[in-house]
Amino acid sequence: MSPGNLMNDNVRRVDIRDCSIGGPELTIMAGPCSIESREQIFKAAEVVAASGARFLRGGAFKVRTSPTAFQGLGWDGWKLLREAADAFGLLTVSEVLEEDQIEKAREYIDLAQIGSRNMQNTPLLKAFGRSGMPVLLKRGFGCTIDEWLHAAEYILREGNEDVLLCERGIRTFETATRFTLDVAAIPIAKARLGLPVVVDPSHAAGHVDWVECLTLSGVAGGGDGLLIETHPDPAAAKSDGKQAVLLSDFGALMEKAGRVAAAVGRTVPAPSMLAAVAR
Repeated sequence: MSPGNLMNDNVRRVDIRDCSIGGPELTIMAGPCSIESREQIFKAAEVVAASGARFLRGGAFKVRTSPTAFQGLGWDGWKLLREAADAFGLLTVSEVLEEDQIEKAREYIDLAQIGSRNMQNTPLLKAFGRSGMPVLLKRGFGCTIDEWLHAAEYILREGNEDVLLCERGIRTFETATRFTLDVAAIPIAKARLGLPVVVDPSHAAGHVDWVECLTLSGVAGGGDGLLIETHPDPAAAKSDGKQAVLLSDFGALMEKAGRVAAAVGRTVPAPSMLAAVAR
């Protein structure tokens, strides 16, 4: 199989409303790690839409290592996410933690994220398979490619083919970055299962200084989309501020991603017209 085929030809497209993922155009998903306020999420929506993003990301139910850390705004966060996305012509992506959240999520979420910690939660995987709701399946940070793809098969076997894979880095002996981005996993996963792969450079980097390099590596390596954390004031962020791209820098990052995309026969979406009008 040629490198060109690994990029596109063997990958099925996942259509979510007016967005087709897996074709020559990269799908950009961006926004804060956690939804913190109406002002924050609306500002993020305006900027990412103006830079070509198709999805507004933001967590409302947060799985945190420490029980005292910010756990998210819950249902109110999802409502704000939906309002901000609609105002700027965006789709939404957010993590769903439990089976009993799935039906409620349909009101607010276009693409449900299954987080790294839940990648092997088979009851949740099967529930999403039965739901038919589009899913972004993040790779577990201690999981092999085979384990990741088997997790996806749990969803597929229940009849849901609207599945995206997300490479977000794995835990290795290296500590200079938060995780190690496995760029080789992108073409391997696409070749084996034929699903689009979205790259999350933010969680792999763990620090904003390395996000640009990993973003460009993900594009060059055949990623079909990017999931990037960005925040109007990273120093004040309630979660993962160190790895968040400053909103004012996000447009420049997308311009560089666009140049790399062009070099490998891909494109980055044009800015949203709604965002242009709002500005």
